[in-house]
Amino acid sequence: MKAPEQTEERQAERRFARTVLLLIILGFALVMLAGLSAVGMIFRTEEQVRWVDHTQQVESEVRTIRLALEEMRSARRGVVLKIRYDSGATYDEASGRLFRAIEGTAALTRDNPAQQADVRRIRALSATLDRLFRLSMVPNQLSSDEAVLERQQLAGQVEAMAEKMLRAERRLLDERAAARDRSVTIFFVVLGVSGVLLLLVAGGSIWVIRRYTGQLLASREELRQLNENLEDAVAERTTDLRRANDEIQRFAYIVSHDLRSPLVNVMGFTAELEEAIKPLQGLIERADENHPGLVDAEMRSAVWEDLPEAVGFIRTSTEKMDRLINAILRLSREGRRAITPERLDLAAMARGVIDALRHRIDELGVKVTTSDQLPDLVSDRLALEQILSNLVENAVKYLKPGRPGEVWIGGRAEHGRVLIEVRDNGRGIDPRDHERVFELFRRSGEQDQPGEGIGLAHVRALAYRLGGTISVESELDQGATFIVNLPASFAGERAA
Repeated sequence: MKAPEQTEERQAERRFARTVLLLIILGFALVMLAGLSAVGMIFRTEEQVRWVDHTQQVESEVRTIRLALEEMRSARRGVVLKIRYDSGATYDEASGRLFRAIEGTAALTRDNPAQQADVRRIRALSATLDRLFRLSMVPNQLSSDEAVLERQQLAGQVEAMAEKMLRAERRLLDERAAARDRSVTIFFVVLGVSGVLLLLVAGGSIWVIRRYTGQLLASREELRQLNENLEDAVAERTTDLRRANDEIQRFAYIVSHDLRSPLVNVMGFTAELEEAIKPLQGLIERADENHPGLVDAEMRSAVWEDLPEAVGFIRTSTEKMDRLINAILRLSREGRRAITPERLDLAAMARGVIDALRHRIDELGVKVTTSDQLPDLVSDRLALEQILSNLVENAVKYLKPGRPGEVWIGGRAEHGRVLIEVRDNGRGIDPRDHERVFELFRRSGEQDQPGEGIGLAHVRALAYRLGGTISVESELDQGATFIVNLPASFAGERAA
């Protein structure tokens, strides 16, 4: 290769390395941002839960004040009217409950100066009212109209102060709920933006690798079609191709390996966020049981729907990215494995593949048959098993609904080569997508089956490494026939 061409190649490789490194750094940053947002939301949610519980406790104590006041009135009337049988609390019990509730409220509102002032006012009014109630219960003690009016006014003031404290707590609860809603909104915005950017980074990484892989496969095809007399040109292209193949495999391995660590962190934080939601949901349930109407519909929707939906989105995205990383790693490892040719019984290999998929085949009621005469060949056992397994598994997977599935495996030897056919009567492939289905991460037709568009791309890469090709003949709703063309005797990757 000439020096200018070498320089240009090195520059292209450096640009590719910088692009991949930049995408990895950006992916790390986005994962960290999403993780920190999730942790912050967890702490914020716990704080909101504590405040809601605190407000409920204060409201409970204030309501106890009002209830104890009514019990004191009832007990006093019972004593004054000399009612012998009274199933309610005695005056002393009601009075004790009142002052205990006041002290409980004072303890809970130590951090609120305004509420503390109201508590002191209620304590003073209640002490005066208790003294007047007790005086009015003394035998032969006649109460003047002025005394009755004074007691009524004092009781009204205590009730008014209690109502004022309840309104103040509800106002604080509304303010805290609004702050929580703002936090949730910010969290969702950050999470959504991070998720979109993360998908863009993943898409960019895949696009870069696909483009590089596409160039590599195009070079292989061009090399295969060169004239046999151009031995020097073929040798030179083969060397360049091997170097490029090694580089893309190394890059694929580095990208996949380095992305796995932050991805595991995101999946772990997602699980923690799911666990953190459960106590909050339990608190909402208890609030609904003990105080119906306390939790509004927006709060309930945020806890039961919005948070689980966001967590589900994160989990779905990370699981998809994990599958893509695994697929890239699998392709990288396969590309580095040395080819080991040996004589293979194609018929026995086909039966082994069918047996391995027997559970799925029987489950779907698919009829799988093989040709009576399948030729032997010299090739790599593992690679050929993967080719057959992928093709048969695809045939079983993409059945035509309402049509009993049938798969046929055949083969023949022609002019020093072996043609292996896998034919099915499934849903078929549109002729416009015949090349598309062999591209990495590309699929065709209705996407109702699990998969990432890896299988056929892997099959084609394996066929190329074995010195062969793969093609498809198909029409929509008419089934498909995949034809693998391999040398009858593998002569080594340099010859391939």
